[in-house]
Amino acid sequence: MLACSAFHLRATVTSANPDISEPEPEPKVRKLKASPQLNRWYRARALRSGHKLERSSHRTGVLEVNHSTQRTRESLSLESTSTESDGDHDLEVTMGKPIYMVSDGTGWTAEHSVNAALGQFDHCLVDRRCPVNTHLFSGIDDVERLMEIIKQAAKEGAIFVYTLADPSMAESAKQACKLWGIPSTDILGPITEAIAAHLGVLPSGLPRGAPGRNFPLSDEYFQRIEAVEFTIKQDDGALPQNLCKADIVLTGVSRTGKTPLSIYLAQKGYKVANVPIVKGVALPKGLFEVDPAKVFGMTINPLVLQTIRKARAKSLGFSEETRSNYSEMDYVKQELEFARRVFAQNPVWPVIEVTGKAIEETAAVILRLYHDRKHKCSMPGISKRY
Repeated sequence: MLACSAFHLRATVTSANPDISEPEPEPKVRKLKASPQLNRWYRARALRSGHKLERSSHRTGVLEVNHSTQRTRESLSLESTSTESDGDHDLEVTMGKPIYMVSDGTGWTAEHSVNAALGQFDHCLVDRRCPVNTHLFSGIDDVERLMEIIKQAAKEGAIFVYTLADPSMAESAKQACKLWGIPSTDILGPITEAIAAHLGVLPSGLPRGAPGRNFPLSDEYFQRIEAVEFTIKQDDGALPQNLCKADIVLTGVSRTGKTPLSIYLAQKGYKVANVPIVKGVALPKGLFEVDPAKVFGMTINPLVLQTIRKARAKSLGFSEETRSNYSEMDYVKQELEFARRVFAQNPVWPVIEVTGKAIEETAAVILRLYHDRKHKCSMPGISKRY
């Protein structure tokens, strides 16, 4: 846990907030001991991104905590590195700047919003030049617990991000953060207020899952269950006679992410079948008989595919002969070329390049194309009625 000087703060007891006491001081320095496994993970991630690893014996980071104009700015010199022997080398581990995420529900919205924002800083996060530690607190439904978390955030010099449906809770968080000089962001409040103004209706102020909010099992819920069951049965080319029943058909060589992508789409209510393309193995006739607007090809960079296949073959305990046939570069290139010819013979199928893409990104591309084709939209988008 990060350390910092005590904040000299005073709070007034109000009916909305309980007593906000002065945060207790913490020791100025705490060292994190890195494990060899964590070290290897950071090295691998940095190398995959093309960054050079810095191997130095010591680094001192300086964290500045900005308070309001009435408070002084303190520079906290954090001795935030330690070394752990891993082979013949030492790798430093730098403590990250904390981000506190608080929600009165599951915390899904706050977590994904922060992750999306952090995606803009991959250039410095990947090599630990600006490390970050995120802390999610979900199900926070009373002010007392909320204040305890805010006090801890003040001690650590954290940024405070929250999604609180109850306006009084959100206001308490806002005022406490302002009082203690904590930078904060209300993710849910502004968009809720904008929609309320647009609809001319006041929001309920209740989080999802709160007592009094009932969510009957809708047709959409059962549709998602049916889609997941269908997709699992159709995995890896099973039951090709059912391809015509699928909403979306994915095809590509092994290890292009067809199965996880299928499951992700199924959880959104789409029946998905995936068909592997294997060099020298005939594709099922049903693949060429279904509506071509349903079929999506998937391809990947050969070097990345070889790396994935090598790791997969090793984890499955393949023999050297089998492993070489499956993951050798010549075979990988030949199989990708075989798939390219299949795609060329079916030009209506969109081919998605999945190299470096997250499942969510690939799914977004597929769903946009799927809905554009289905509804013949002139403007790309996915429409849904509530």
